Amino acid sequence: MPRPEVLERIKSAEEEADEIVALAQNDRDERIAEARERAEEIRTEAEQEARELKERRLEAAREAIDEECEHVLEEGEQEREVLIERAQDRVDDVTDHVVELFQEDVHAQT
Repeated sequence: MPRPEVLERIKSAEEEADEIVALAQNDRDERIAEARERAEEIRTEAEQEARELKERRLEAAREAIDEECEHVLEEGEQEREVLIERAQDRVDDVTDHVVELFQEDVHAQT
């Protein structure tokens, strides 16, 4: 093979190799860009899911707090009723006792 032909084939092969490398680099850059876009989508979705989970947990906590508050109020109301009933049951005894003390005081002064 004559020398100019060999040089031409080498030059052609080098140009073809450069094109292949350029295509591979473009393909790599496109894949990297796509991967970055997908990573951004995944991060955005994860952030949204985290916000939704946080809201669900907050709502569940609020409901639990409301239920507990209702329970405490009901218990307080029941205890109040018991105390009122006990106090009313003792009104007569206390009244009698106070009258006795008063009478003893009156007798002691006379």
